[in-house]
Amino acid sequence: MATDVLGSALRDYFHGNTSDKLMLHTSYGDLEEMPVDVFFRQPDDFPELEHIALALCDGRTLDVGAGAGSHALYLQERGFDVTALELSSGACSVMRQRGVRTVLQRDFFDYREGGYDTLLFLMNGIGLAGTVAGLSSLLKHCRTLLRQGGQLLFDSSDITYLYSDGSVGKPHGYFGEIHYQYEYRGVTGTPFNWLFIDQEMLTRIARMEGWVVQVVFEDGNDQYLARMEPMAQ
Repeated sequence: MATDVLGSALRDYFHGNTSDKLMLHTSYGDLEEMPVDVFFRQPDDFPELEHIALALCDGRTLDVGAGAGSHALYLQERGFDVTALELSSGACSVMRQRGVRTVLQRDFFDYREGGYDTLLFLMNGIGLAGTVAGLSSLLKHCRTLLRQGGQLLFDSSDITYLYSDGSVGKPHGYFGEIHYQYEYRGVTGTPFNWLFIDQEMLTRIARMEGWVVQVVFEDGNDQYLARMEPMAQ
């Protein structure tokens, strides 16, 4: 069984250990700290993009990659029927202890219980697609989980800036396909793929898969919020 590195960091932080650092190995060469406190933000600390996304949520909502449950709690406290979906067992444990009522430990791509009005992927949760080809697969799967008239909400970024000064070589294939690996207290997790999708490529993939894209917010730092609906078939 894969080591739940992220879950260990979230559990420790929740129980008061704020000194150990969660690190992220990246395919573009840097070793970065992933601040654990970002998973425990209160609504006053949500960026404008997330407040807009949460305001756009409608009806029965699936919070995909819910982490420590901050967004699910926000929606729950406002009367939403929200389900928090998360692969990490440690994260699921933390969410339950924080008061998230409906928590499911599942792989999104294996999840089959549909009937949602909103699929929410915040903190670049759409990145779990892993690759451009994976985004096509993700959109196909999203369609099976949505009710008629349902929507997909997510943020992503154009990360061409990583390669702008020439110090980092662009990867083969699409530049937004990144490889990550968590490390915490000397334990490294399983490497995983993560996708950052620019708006032009997103629009191209969405059209091929039969989705309408609306970019509803841009933060001025290459990050944007998209709202998508499947076209009638």
